[in-house]
Amino acid sequence: MTPNPQEPSFRDSVDIMFNRAVALMDLPPGLEEKIRVCNATYTVRFGVRLRGKIQTFTGYRSVHSEHMEPVKGGIRYSMAVNQDEVEALAALMTYKCALVDAPFGGSKGGLCIDPREYDEYELELITRRFAYELIKRDLINPAQNVPAPDMGTGEREMAWIADQYKRMNTTDINGVACVTGKPINAGGIQGRTEATGRGVQYALHAFFRDKEGLKKAGLTGGLEGKRVIVQGLGNVGYHAAKFLSEEDGCKVIGVIEYNGAVYDEKGINIEALKTYINHSGSPDGFPGATFTTNGAEMLEEDCDILIPAALEGVINLGNAARIKAPLIIEAANGPVTAGADDILREKGCVIVPDMYANAGGVTVSYFEWVKNLSHIRFGRMQRRQEETRHQLIVDELERISRDTSISWTLSPNFKEKYLRGAGELELVRSGLDDTMSDAYRTMAEVWHGRDDVTDLRTAAYLVSIGKVAQSYRAKGL
Repeated sequence: MTPNPQEPSFRDSVDIMFNRAVALMDLPPGLEEKIRVCNATYTVRFGVRLRGKIQTFTGYRSVHSEHMEPVKGGIRYSMAVNQDEVEALAALMTYKCALVDAPFGGSKGGLCIDPREYDEYELELITRRFAYELIKRDLINPAQNVPAPDMGTGEREMAWIADQYKRMNTTDINGVACVTGKPINAGGIQGRTEATGRGVQYALHAFFRDKEGLKKAGLTGGLEGKRVIVQGLGNVGYHAAKFLSEEDGCKVIGVIEYNGAVYDEKGINIEALKTYINHSGSPDGFPGATFTTNGAEMLEEDCDILIPAALEGVINLGNAARIKAPLIIEAANGPVTAGADDILREKGCVIVPDMYANAGGVTVSYFEWVKNLSHIRFGRMQRRQEETRHQLIVDELERISRDTSISWTLSPNFKEKYLRGAGELELVRSGLDDTMSDAYRTMAEVWHGRDDVTDLRTAAYLVSIGKVAQSYRAKGL
C-alpha cells in the first residue's frame, strides 16, 4: 500500500495523542514540554567480523524520561528500526510504566538488523558487541537502564546481554537484574514469556466488567462466544489468542500473518495453527480454514474484537473507515495511527490503548527485576506455611464430618486445590491481574467521569502524564 502523505508518522501520532491529553490538563509552564521530549538518544555504529569480513551495524538506545530510575524498555531487532521509532516507543514506555505503577522511566532500544539472516552464533556475536557498546556507557545497568525483549528478540538474547554485563561488572551482586525477560535458569521469572499476551487477556477481563464501557462499544454479555480476529501470531498475538480461546471461550475466526491470513467462522485452533506455521512457514493450507494472501483485508472483516498484535500503523487513514470491529485492543505498540484514531472514535469504535493493553510485559519484567534484586524466588518463604494453615482447616472440616451426624463431603478436587500454596507462577499471574484491573479502573474513572474525555486513550494519557508530572514536582521541577 502506498503511504498516505497525510498520515502522521508513528512519532507524530504519539505527540498528537499526547497533545490531545495535555490540552485538558493544567500543567505548569515548561513542564508539558519537559514530559513530552526525549531526554537523550545514543546512536552506536559498531563492526563485527562475520563470514570473513567486517559488517557494520547501527543501533539505538533512547531514554525518554528519568523521572524515575532505572528506565525500562525493550530492545528490538528489525530492519525498520530508526531513531524516530525508538524515541516514540521510549515515550510510550514512560506513560505505560506510569499507568501501571511500575517504578521506571521510559526507554527503548533497537538494532537495525534482520535476525533471520544470521545463524545463532553470529547473532550472539552481534548481540554481545551491541550490549558491550551500551554497557560501557551505563545504558544497560540494573540501577539505571534495564532492557527487555521486543520484536525480533527473546530470552536467548537477554541471556547473552546479562552474561556480557556480568563479564564486564564481575563484582556487581545485582548484575543479573541488568535485563529482564531472561530464561528461568538464568534469573528469569515464571510467566514472563507469555506476560504481554496474558496482560491482553486480563485487560479484556477488566473491560468486560465495565458495563458502561461495554455499552459504549455496543457489546453485551461476557467474553464467551465473542468473535476475535488477531493480527500477528508472534509471542503476544499467539498467547493472547490461545488464552482467550482456551480459557474464556472466545472464537478466534481470523489470524493474520505477514505472508497471508486464514479465516474460519467456526473458530481456529490456535495451538494447531501455530504448530502448522512453525513447520510450513505460512498459514497457507491450514486444514479447514480459508486462506488469503492479502492479510490486511481481514482487518476489515466483521468481528467483535480486533487484536492488532504486530507492527505499528496497520490501522491507518487508508483502512480505518472500513474497520467493522466495535472493540479494538492494541496488543502491539502504535497499531492505530492518530488519523485512524479520529475516524474510529467518530464511528463509535472503542479502542483499548496500547500503553495499557500491552503493559503485561513490563509489569512482569518489574516482578523479575524485584526477584533479581531480592535474590529469592517468589513464594519460597511462604508457600509451605500457607499449605500448613490450609491443612488445619481441611482437617477440622473432616473431623466435624466424622464426629457429628451431619452428612456432607468436600467438592471434587477441593482439597487438592485448597491445599496447594501459591508458587511463583500463581503469584505472578495474581500480581499481573491485580495490576491490569487497577490500571483499568483509574482509566475508566476518567473516561466515564469527565465530559471532555470521550475515549480510553485520552484517559490513559491523562492518568499517566499526571503521575509523571507529580514525580517531577517531587524533584522540585
